[in-house]
Amino acid sequence: MGNSLTGKIPSSFGGLESLQRLRLDNNKIEGFIPRQLCKLQNLGELILLNNNLFGSIPNCIGNLNPLQTLYLSHNKLTSSIPLNLWSLKNLIFLDLSLNSLVGSLSPNMTKLVVIVDMNLSRNQITGNISSVIGTFESLSYLNLSMNSFQEDIPQSFGQLKGLKKLDLSYNNLSGAIPKSLDALPYLNYLNLSFNDFSEEIPFGGPFANFTRKSFLGNEALCGNPIFGVPPCTSSSSRGIKVKQLLLKYIVPVIASFIIFTSLVIMLRRHPRCNIHILGLPITLPSVDYRMISYHDLCCGTNNFCESNLLGTGGFGSVYKGTLSDGTIVAVKVLNLQLEGAFKSFDVECMVLRAIRHRNLVKVISTCSNMEFRALVLQYMSNGSLEKWLYSHNYCLNLVQRVSIMVDVALALDYLHNGQSELVVHCDLKPNNILLDEHMVAHVGDFGIVKILVKNKDVTQTKTLGTIGYIAPVPYKMEVVDDGLLRIEDGRDVTFLQTILSSIFELGLRCSSEELPDQRLDIKDVVAKVNKIKLALLGNRNRGI
Repeated sequence: MGNSLTGKIPSSFGGLESLQRLRLDNNKIEGFIPRQLCKLQNLGELILLNNNLFGSIPNCIGNLNPLQTLYLSHNKLTSSIPLNLWSLKNLIFLDLSLNSLVGSLSPNMTKLVVIVDMNLSRNQITGNISSVIGTFESLSYLNLSMNSFQEDIPQSFGQLKGLKKLDLSYNNLSGAIPKSLDALPYLNYLNLSFNDFSEEIPFGGPFANFTRKSFLGNEALCGNPIFGVPPCTSSSSRGIKVKQLLLKYIVPVIASFIIFTSLVIMLRRHPRCNIHILGLPITLPSVDYRMISYHDLCCGTNNFCESNLLGTGGFGSVYKGTLSDGTIVAVKVLNLQLEGAFKSFDVECMVLRAIRHRNLVKVISTCSNMEFRALVLQYMSNGSLEKWLYSHNYCLNLVQRVSIMVDVALALDYLHNGQSELVVHCDLKPNNILLDEHMVAHVGDFGIVKILVKNKDVTQTKTLGTIGYIAPVPYKMEVVDDGLLRIEDGRDVTFLQTILSSIFELGLRCSSEELPDQRLDIKDVVAKVNKIKLALLGNRNRGI
């Protein structure tokens, strides 16, 4: 493990039939997972995480009956999960996260009696969450976040009596949160944020200890005010149901159509516009649209008082605001006197409401009339990366910096590969990377993006942006932030130089070539920066 091994996993395992543990994690191994691995009938631990493996998970993996640990995360696997994987009766730990796995979970999954940890997060799995998972009696940790699961949470989850942590965030789940979950005695972490759940949030059992962080981005939820949602009212009357239907579905469709039509008209009037909109993903109606009036924004920002000003940009100013329900937001008000402001508003609104990712700034709503246009955005309490890099009052340690690199790389990977069309940010810089209360990075400011059709010849067009990024130099340690060196003083100098050299080398490989095709693919960047982070964390854990 962690030996920088390269090449492929050999297809011959002669003489290794008695092997019980196979660990090749944190290397640079690439290629397919060979089917010949299935000949190791005594294998109890298979750990191949954080490599460059691609292709499919072998169907025969279900034949490894003694297998207890299967870690394939942080690779480039693209298949569906083989059905017979769920026949591994002795499986205790399963981690397939951070791949590009597709397909759905079969309703014919086999009950896994002893499984404790199961992580399928950050893939592209679709369909319903199988109710069979609710029969995994020993399950303690379940993470299905950042996929495309649909429909509701199975009622059978109420049978997971040993469950401690459940993360279903950033999916397309809907319906009510099962009341059966309030019977889970050990549940101490719950994240259902950024789905489409509705109706009342349970308040019994473990729910009494949860906060609004567990339910962010589900605009149709109601319940106890401590969850940051409005109180529930009777919805028995037909009028209220019609109103809810209008707010949730009809209004977003109409608003999306108006915005899209305006953009098309504008592009036709300005043929030199550098945005390609062929095949633009029209997925906006799937996102709930919260109606916020100009009056609400005036009240929430104290009439856009200067004391609430967070910063200014190329097309306007950003203010901190508090909505009537207590939600703190960032209000980006455009200066409509500036050339390009209208186009910037329409483009940013359309793009950000059509995409959803943990590391992208979320659009809560918009407010628009003839004389005023504003985006209501997710508030980032720790400000921009610019502040943390270039202010004498703030400084990030190396772990924080690398974690931010990982967050930004994941956001770009989603923009480049997570949509039917490739979204190019065009102005990625520290001032457009915002940090939330947990120092998680979110990419923002999509006013000058390009949307490019994949598998088409793309002609070079003029790109607006900020001049100055990036200026690579050949001297490694001479360009390191003095503040970082002060924070890391006392650490292993050789190890620190190795980590910093890896970071600089990665940055140079991403920016040194003139032709984009000659630069590293963002998926490779994600894998490499994750490997750097794991190495850094491992070093910290050893106290070096």
